[in-house]
Amino acid sequence: MTHRPRLALATTVLDAPDAQELAAFYERLLGWSREQDEPHWVVLRPPGGGTGLSFQTEPAYVRPVWPGGPHEPRLMAHLDIEVDDLDVASAHAVAAGATVADFQPQEDVRVHFDPAGHPFCLFVES
Repeated sequence: MTHRPRLALATTVLDAPDAQELAAFYERLLGWSREQDEPHWVVLRPPGGGTGLSFQTEPAYVRPVWPGGPHEPRLMAHLDIEVDDLDVASAHAVAAGATVADFQPQEDVRVHFDPAGHPFCLFVES
């Protein structure tokens, strides 16, 4: 292959039992707005454009397990969100509907779960 076609990451898609509910959580958390809004598919974009987050309803959705045990499915991906103040951002995430994970692997990272159980990490750049 001599020429690489144009490829651009447009969005990361999160499955959920209810795309509308999960999109509403991330709207509250990130302050992003809806670019596309259908009953089972929502796309959020940051102000000024850029890579977004999409949510699709998956009737057979199974919550991920984190941290997974030896015979449990392993987590395939998670979101890392940089913040200025870990405690303030964590309180904001909880107010938006997140839960704080019991297991916290690092002091400068706070692991949370969104309403569908996807883990995401808040971190302060050191």
